[in-house]
Amino acid sequence: MVNVTICIGSSCHLKGSRKVVEKLQQIISEKGLKDKVELSGTFCMGRCETGVSVTVDGEYFSVSPESVDEFFENVVIARVK
Repeated sequence: MVNVTICIGSSCHLKGSRKVVEKLQQIISEKGLKDKVELSGTFCMGRCETGVSVTVDGEYFSVSPESVDEFFENVVIARVK
């Protein structure tokens, strides 16, 4: 199971965390990966100056609503396989 945690704190919310969450949910559903990828939310990760803060199995990434597809393909899918 790949664990993806998205910051939903106020700064990340303003940078589009809701759109990131919705897009990740959509991609996971479309690819049939609900049993392989777990999404969760958390509040401030302490990196408010970057984009939306996301961790994958504890490793930090900065994601934007525009970069979700690329992030999923390059980071999450690589860990699912």
